[in-house]
Amino acid sequence: MTISKGTAVGFCVLGMTLVGSSVAVSQLLLDYPTLTAQAIRYTAAAAMLFLIAHRFPRLGGSTPGVRPTVRELGILLVVAATGMAGFNACIMLALHHDTEPAVVGTIIGAAPLGLALLGPLVGPLVAGGRARPSTRIVAAAAVVVAGTVLVEGTGRATTVGVLGAAGALVGEILFSLLAAIVLPRLGAVRVAAYSCALAVPLLLLGALVAGEPAAWRLPTATETGALAYLAVLMTVVAFVFWFIGLERLGVARAGILVGLMPVATLTTAAVMAMAVPGIGPALGVLTVAAGLAFGLTGKTDKPAAAGAAGQSASGSRGGKDGAAAAGQERSASLTASA
Repeated sequence: MTISKGTAVGFCVLGMTLVGSSVAVSQLLLDYPTLTAQAIRYTAAAAMLFLIAHRFPRLGGSTPGVRPTVRELGILLVVAATGMAGFNACIMLALHHDTEPAVVGTIIGAAPLGLALLGPLVGPLVAGGRARPSTRIVAAAAVVVAGTVLVEGTGRATTVGVLGAAGALVGEILFSLLAAIVLPRLGAVRVAAYSCALAVPLLLLGALVAGEPAAWRLPTATETGALAYLAVLMTVVAFVFWFIGLERLGVARAGILVGLMPVATLTTAAVMAMAVPGIGPALGVLTVAAGLAFGLTGKTDKPAAAGAAGQSASGSRGGKDGAAAAGQERSASLTASA
């Protein structure tokens, strides 16, 4: 499936907006067994994604009937373990240890810079050749990160909470980097479907180790609604749109759009609280917008001569990317998200 750069940007924006808006929704699940809730969410999402892949086999750029190889399954397993199960576990660890969502969001907000620096390394794995980070993209990512800090601000944090947020940041970055390797052949829908399915047993195992079975119960009506939102919009819709857009834009360029997550989180929180954001967050939104405009327009640095092929996979056609849930599942972060 060939889409324009503008459409790809729109897909990524929608994906990150959904991920960012899910923070408030995820907080409705703080009283429900954490890992169990995520296992339910990913089970439902995987079922829907496999159904979509069966009914619309070419959706998301995949080839009908394609199956992941053993190597690809290994990569997808790491995506599920780090960018999904691990990401959510780290987020909830931070939130449960007296660390404010703003602090978690600020730390995860560094994901665009990490993707800008590491994204070009994915190109050679997909198409061969060499590539180096674009100065323009790295600078734009730094501006977006600065805007994220203004948007999220600072707040109360503990050592365990900060470590949990840092773990979520690593998971967010790996979510996109690793997904980029398998997206060209498997397509967005299948990558999302297999990742969700592989995350379920990991989460259930984690729930057993954490002693959650003793607290298992049916979710309340509010919790059921939150789980449905996370499964349908935050996972199925956001993941597929994010993967499609990232394959077209490349990890480094699309990665800066992860900076939209805290903006979406701020907007959602303001709407739910019926309160106007302060001057700092408002300036942060403008800063993020400026960074995105700078990074998504104009020419980027040329890769090393031998690396044209690498850039083409990591930039234009698809070094791709992923996931980060948010693959910053990715600020979606703050949630129990992607």
